[in-house]
Amino acid sequence: MEHPPYRLAGELDSFLGDPNDPQVTFSYARSVELDDREEFPADICRHLEEWGLADYYVPVQHGGRLHDYEQLLQLIRVVARRDLTTAIGHGKTYLGGVCVWVAGSAEQAERLGADIRAGVPVSLGLTERAHGSDLLAGEVSGGAASGAPAGGWLVSGEKWLINNATRGSVLSLLTRTDPAGGPRGFSVLLVDKRELDEETYRHLPKVPTHGIRGADISGIAFDGARVPRHALVGAEGGGVETVIKALQLTRTLCAALSLGAGDHGLRIGLDFAERRELYGRRLIDLPKARATLGTAAADLLLHEALALFASRAVHTQTAEMSLTAAVTKYLLPSGTEDVLAELTRLLGARAFLKDVFAHGRFQKLERDHRIVGLFDGNTLVNLNSLVNQFRSLVRGYRRGNGDTEGAAAACDLGLPLPPLDPGRLSVVARRGSGVLASLPGSVEALARRAETRPELRPVLAAAQRLLAVTDKVHAEMETHQAVLTDVPPQAFETARRYTLCYAGAVCLGLWTASADRLGEGATAALWRDGLWLRGALDRVLTRLGEPDAPQGAEPAGFYEELLAQVRAARAEGRLFSLLEQRDAATPTADRAATAAGENERTSC
Repeated sequence: MEHPPYRLAGELDSFLGDPNDPQVTFSYARSVELDDREEFPADICRHLEEWGLADYYVPVQHGGRLHDYEQLLQLIRVVARRDLTTAIGHGKTYLGGVCVWVAGSAEQAERLGADIRAGVPVSLGLTERAHGSDLLAGEVSGGAASGAPAGGWLVSGEKWLINNATRGSVLSLLTRTDPAGGPRGFSVLLVDKRELDEETYRHLPKVPTHGIRGADISGIAFDGARVPRHALVGAEGGGVETVIKALQLTRTLCAALSLGAGDHGLRIGLDFAERRELYGRRLIDLPKARATLGTAAADLLLHEALALFASRAVHTQTAEMSLTAAVTKYLLPSGTEDVLAELTRLLGARAFLKDVFAHGRFQKLERDHRIVGLFDGNTLVNLNSLVNQFRSLVRGYRRGNGDTEGAAAACDLGLPLPPLDPGRLSVVARRGSGVLASLPGSVEALARRAETRPELRPVLAAAQRLLAVTDKVHAEMETHQAVLTDVPPQAFETARRYTLCYAGAVCLGLWTASADRLGEGATAALWRDGLWLRGALDRVLTRLGEPDAPQGAEPAGFYEELLAQVRAARAEGRLFSLLEQRDAATPTADRAATAAGENERTSC
């Protein structure tokens, strides 16, 4: 089955050209060169504008081409697969505009949409030096402005560690508009620096960073900057709620950054193992290397399934995005960090060296990805948001509540997506999780298939174990459901376990709803007998402390089958993925590039 979002992503990848060719604008060589100089990838961003990527940051009702968040996820994944600095620097404009898409007026949205489509960078000003993720402690204030018929605010204070704070012309600014603060004491103001008195604001210096070294991570300070009344986004005092809802969309799209990093890392690791010789054998022939690549492949497909579901759930299960976004934003960055750590061990010294293997791409990739888990709410912020919902999640699970219809629609890749209604976004998932309420039914559906298809019985056994663990995790959640402050460490661990149960349920739902549609084509072998599902469930159960085999035992045979699929996709010029997409990075050119300067029989 040709899936339109993957087809569109392939078109962007093809337009950008083979990243191994140093003559193309968006090449690996160019990205590494800019990183060395800590220079923003301005020419690459202009090239993305030529294709029209910024149009997909603007919803269709406001003049853009964004009607499908699954589509946007796959487009950002393409950019992230080449260079995370570019993906973060360019994609920040969507983050800057999303508060307006969620709560702004039609006039605001139309004006901002026109700016974004014209290539104007937009930023989001949330964090402050002294307060970090504690938004309610923010000190940037907006006092009432006098002398203007329409009113407005005089804004003062600093926002710091803001992506595109200097480059951005427009800033969605969380501002304390009530001196008393509190949940209703903040508003979002759409501040256009082009309209401010230049004497009333200044840019703070770029902050040197370990990864994404070329990104504009800086800040902005205001000193009585006059902001007009029409800059208010949504209701006065509704800023925190607007930001929380907007972050549900941006946290979901952050999954694209981790997917792209995982794609790139696995590609480098595979090419290294195919060429490298140790002890008279190629590394790819050694059991440990094969196990590393096979489990990395399973992890990547697990992550892709969750991200695929989450991007569709934006449309079909909107009221539960507080839950889905937190699970996705926790699990994909942390899981991809684990994958990159394993690949680091596979590459050895070449994971850290800049000029010896693959032009130093892996060390840049690994550095760049570390920041993904920090922005738009870090790991603890997302787990804490789950802990705060334990009461409703446990109650919903016991009663079988939740938006099961929305979950089913997100899992069926043949169904078109309805338009997003931002008004359905909610600060909490009041009725529980439709995904986990659907888990028993998904296990039953798999059991019916396994009656006539013996090859599915091992997958069924894993699914039944997942259901049993999910029951235990909800029992653990009951002991922490009254926690609101001073969250104990065990509650965070329970929340971590919950994310894995959620991801496993998503994988099971996605396979049962879509496998029949995907029994033919380039990726059919992953779907036909539940191969990718078997690997994903095993990775979930292993992380839950319920491995399929004792620790230290040889990996199960399905990991060998997954590795065979990775190698086949690479040889055929396809992305290793659940759904078919051509890969602009041709394998022959990529392997020649990774071998540059490398003596394959050296010992380190």
